[in-house]
Amino acid sequence: MPDALVTGGTGFVGANVVRELLRQGATVRVLARPGGDRRTLAGLAVEICEGDLRDPASLRRAVAGVHTVLHVAADYRLWASRPEELYVTNVEGTRAILDAAAEAGAKRIVYTSTVGALGIPKDGSPGTEDTPVSLTDMIGPYKASKFLAEQVALERARAGAPVVIVNPSAPVGPWDIKPTPTGQMIVDFLRGRMFASLDTGLNVVHVRDVARGHLLAAERGRVGEKYILGHANLPLAEIFRLLADIAGLRPPRLRIPYAVAWLAAAGLEGAARLTRRRPQVSLTAVRMARKRMFFNPAKAVRELGLPQTDVREALADAVEWFSEHGYVGATRRAAAT
Repeated sequence: MPDALVTGGTGFVGANVVRELLRQGATVRVLARPGGDRRTLAGLAVEICEGDLRDPASLRRAVAGVHTVLHVAADYRLWASRPEELYVTNVEGTRAILDAAAEAGAKRIVYTSTVGALGIPKDGSPGTEDTPVSLTDMIGPYKASKFLAEQVALERARAGAPVVIVNPSAPVGPWDIKPTPTGQMIVDFLRGRMFASLDTGLNVVHVRDVARGHLLAAERGRVGEKYILGHANLPLAEIFRLLADIAGLRPPRLRIPYAVAWLAAAGLEGAARLTRRRPQVSLTAVRMARKRMFFNPAKAVRELGLPQTDVREALADAVEWFSEHGYVGATRRAAAT
């Protein structure tokens, strides 16, 4: 029997978690939807268990006999024509997989939440796992659904399930195939499409450290506790400056006022509702950008031993991966390598 099950193992964070498990000599099973994109797992010695978070029978097959369950899967969209789909996957799917894992006797269950489900202090200081927060603070269906899913994980831990929660910030690095919103920002920068920025900021972390943090949480995390998997708090302008230095490009010189960005996103979403195609910029993304997403990973560093890879290395690895995998045109690729 495999040592560990990874849900979402075909995605960005999940694929890196799978690789970290394999590097440590673990045998790995991945829950994957039939017909889904499995490019991130090509050539890896993993067992594929086809199933879906909405199919209880497939979840029972997936968790059978494994010691550790890492529930990384999520519907990560900042815009959806049918927002209720995010709640089905992120909330009900989490409830189903956690219950199946506990009933199967898993010794440790790691639930992947997000810093988006945590509170941000009003004084501008970095948020922690204990910063007060409520559902009304959540912006958009993605954050709301992840907040509710985290509550499910906490409830299961209080009921005796061996659940530990991790809250990644904004990971960057290899295998971001979709890409994620943060990865798409890097791709757009490399393509020369970033002419301006907003006055906001992110906590940036190497996805390899996030993957390692999942395994450390399984090994050392305290049941019912949350751990921020993050590293450097950077204004968006500083992120672009670092990317410009890495890729040999110019950083954006203009800063867009929030009101202008809001109006532009509102227009794009209006068109998206008619075409059913994802807008280039969503209102949720703009509303989220009004707050600096700064967080303090000290608890994970202290209790888990979370690595803190230099953010420049994280961004450079992301630039290299996107450049080598065809996300950037030939001219831009030459400048970025």
